[in-house]
Amino acid sequence: MERFVQLHLLTSYPPANLNRDDLGRPKTALMGGAERLRISSQSLKRAWRTSDVFAERLDGNIGTRTKRLGEKIFNKLVAGGVAEKKARDWARKIANVFGKLKKSKDDGSVEALHIEQLAHISPEEQAAIDALVQRLIDTGEAPDENDLKLLRKQKSAADIALFGRMLADDPGFNTEAACQVAHAITVHKVVVEDDFYTAVDDLNRGEEDVGAGHMGDTEFGAGLFYLYLCIDRQLLLENLGGDTGLARKTLSALVESAATVAPTGKQNSFGSRARASYILCEKGNAQPRNLSVAFLKPVEAHGDGLLANAITALAGERDRLDKAYGDGDANAVIMDTVTGEGNLKEIISYATEGLENA
Repeated sequence: MERFVQLHLLTSYPPANLNRDDLGRPKTALMGGAERLRISSQSLKRAWRTSDVFAERLDGNIGTRTKRLGEKIFNKLVAGGVAEKKARDWARKIANVFGKLKKSKDDGSVEALHIEQLAHISPEEQAAIDALVQRLIDTGEAPDENDLKLLRKQKSAADIALFGRMLADDPGFNTEAACQVAHAITVHKVVVEDDFYTAVDDLNRGEEDVGAGHMGDTEFGAGLFYLYLCIDRQLLLENLGGDTGLARKTLSALVESAATVAPTGKQNSFGSRARASYILCEKGNAQPRNLSVAFLKPVEAHGDGLLANAITALAGERDRLDKAYGDGDANAVIMDTVTGEGNLKEIISYATEGLENA
């Protein structure tokens, strides 16, 4: 079984603000001496794992990221008839299994039930928590150390297997991510622009005040983005307990999401949903490599246009690197909407091929 699958995608977004910085501007990066638009890997992974694609393909195999585990447990215990003082104490003990609590002592606040950092809980772990909470309600007995140890499980959480989990207080329960996702960047230089807008008050008849009911501005940018993903299929299988069927479904959902799911930022204002126009899917055992070097020199729109020129730059750089490092035996399939070559179904089939023989 070839170990690595690498995906290289080119996706064009019209005017948008998909991923904002702390000032509300589209995120950017300086590359090759030119400013580029950027979509962070965190934003992309969040969009994929919460997408309809993941929900439909991986129903029952998606984890939950939350700081509010203790609060949820407390509410269930109280609803089941446990006294509030006991419920708070037990909820804190259970939540503490998955991360350090925000407050070392219980001051009676909701925050005292919250974990300091987001914890990623697998379906098996959630089921174990629910079972323990019900037992506490039924027996009225406090959870002991063995009860708490049994809560840590992780076998079928596809998103944890792909994107990993870090529990700083107990590294033994960490999961190494099988998928690495680069920040998407535009292949050309950009200028972030301003959109000044007004809104009209429908009940203002203009008899006294003929001005706008509201004025504001937002920043945006448009561009053709290059996105790179690398999936370690061997590690994905290990993270999923050797379940080849689930590994195939997980990888299939990831590829489809990367090609079709856009980040949700400002979608209501810009309607900038887009799908990949070009996908290069490579499979092999050679050391993976990002091909963003193809775009150190910003691509221009002359000749056959921006997309076609970007595809040419990407393919040319791949050939040069393979020749230089002796990786010419690496195989690949392509989906190219410019030439009409390939389709998403073929990309998914190629990416998942061989997993059943692992």
